[in-house]
Amino acid sequence: MGYELDPDLLLAATDVAKAYSGVPALIDGRIRLRRGSVHALCGGNGAGKSTFLNILMGLQKADSGTILAKGRVVRYGSAAEALADGVAIITQELSPVLDMTVAENIYLGREPRRGGWFVDKKKMVADAAALFARLKFDIDPRAQMRHLSVAKIQLVEIAKAISRDSDILIMDEPTSAIGEKEAATLFAAIASLREQGVGIIYVSHRLTDIFSIADDYTVFRDGRFIETGSLADIDRKRLISLIVGRDLADQQARPTTARGETMIAAEGFSRDGQFEDISVSIARGEIVGLYGLMGAGRSEFANALYGNGRKDKGTVTIEGRPVEIRSPTDALAAGIAMITEDRKETGLVLTSTVSQNVVLAALKRFARGGFVSGRREAEAVDAQIKRFRIRTASRHLLVQHLSGGNQQKVVLARCIETDPKILICDEPTRGIDEGAKREIYAFLSDFAAKGNAVLLISSEIPEILANADRIIVFRRGRIAGELPAAEASQDALVHLAS
Repeated sequence: MGYELDPDLLLAATDVAKAYSGVPALIDGRIRLRRGSVHALCGGNGAGKSTFLNILMGLQKADSGTILAKGRVVRYGSAAEALADGVAIITQELSPVLDMTVAENIYLGREPRRGGWFVDKKKMVADAAALFARLKFDIDPRAQMRHLSVAKIQLVEIAKAISRDSDILIMDEPTSAIGEKEAATLFAAIASLREQGVGIIYVSHRLTDIFSIADDYTVFRDGRFIETGSLADIDRKRLISLIVGRDLADQQARPTTARGETMIAAEGFSRDGQFEDISVSIARGEIVGLYGLMGAGRSEFANALYGNGRKDKGTVTIEGRPVEIRSPTDALAAGIAMITEDRKETGLVLTSTVSQNVVLAALKRFARGGFVSGRREAEAVDAQIKRFRIRTASRHLLVQHLSGGNQQKVVLARCIETDPKILICDEPTRGIDEGAKREIYAFLSDFAAKGNAVLLISSEIPEILANADRIIVFRRGRIAGELPAAEASQDALVHLAS
């Protein structure tokens, strides 16, 4: 192929294919990663990206195809082999050892030793501190992992990969769980790595990230390679059309609607150290956005409102009537449903079927005389699969086998099956592709238009601006300000948040 003669080509993959039980997951995977560059691997949910990355890392074996790393044909049999050859991956599914320190996590299994026997903790801490200084990460190497924010845990995972002197680094949705401030730190680290000659494969559904940091792009769709090139030669609209396979109209801000009566009002919500004196109301037909930096208290407030977290004080009224919400069961009974920010941890039972997940919170609706009607349950699930266009071979398929976007649609379907009138959405489009995002936006708009209420929490400013009627900004556990979406801007929201 001639790749061996190009010293700047760190990784080249061609014609990589993989099928499971005869069903193709990847038909034609290709990429060319240059030394000192960031290469965005783009594609919708189910495009074959994860399968491709797993093959590159030796987590799965390809059925066919060729992979060259630094001029040599490779076929890694495990992630350990890939790491030993300088190929590391940082996944969105973080797996820290919470009861160990930061330094212990970074050097786990390869701790510096004194006399060949005893762990040299002083050197380990010093090495970690030097690494953080080089990457400009503000993290104490002696801190226990469980005391770090999700954003800092993500940065520790990045530092761990860098500590192995990897020259090929794969980043899978590295900003999905962090805020804009932390993302800026990450991008600065990526720029530094690029200058040091590291090649980075960057996977993200956030197109803003891609256009901010990447040099080149490759698009997969339906398991096939579609196109590659320089990001300088393509615009956002064209990239979206390549990803979804059709042109999508530019997203417009949601039309302002007349506010109806107040559907839900939370007054004086407080929890020591998390949020204080939060009062939020949402009218019938309205979408209210919550924006704030990481750790501002948005999710903590939303969980307390849903009864999924403690509040020290605060009252709730729904349609003018006081209600006491001590648990999610109380919330569901009051007509509130919630999409949590982490679908895999708190939103789904991954080892259960699509059907079981959809009806999980509404089983009483299908029960008579203590027995669940399988026919009525199947009809309801099939209706939700059709409504949300969930791509699944069967309602009996385990949810863990669905793409991220389809998993998120199952969460939505489960919420709607409880027939709510108030929907709390915490990062509802995290980790899903542009096409699935548009479908969720359309659903939320339609849900509100039918006289319901939506609380939309998002770290993505364009998402908030385009879909909310009003935007409330949190800062350090308090409300810093409120703006009509029509008068809001990115600069105004960031100013209030910081």
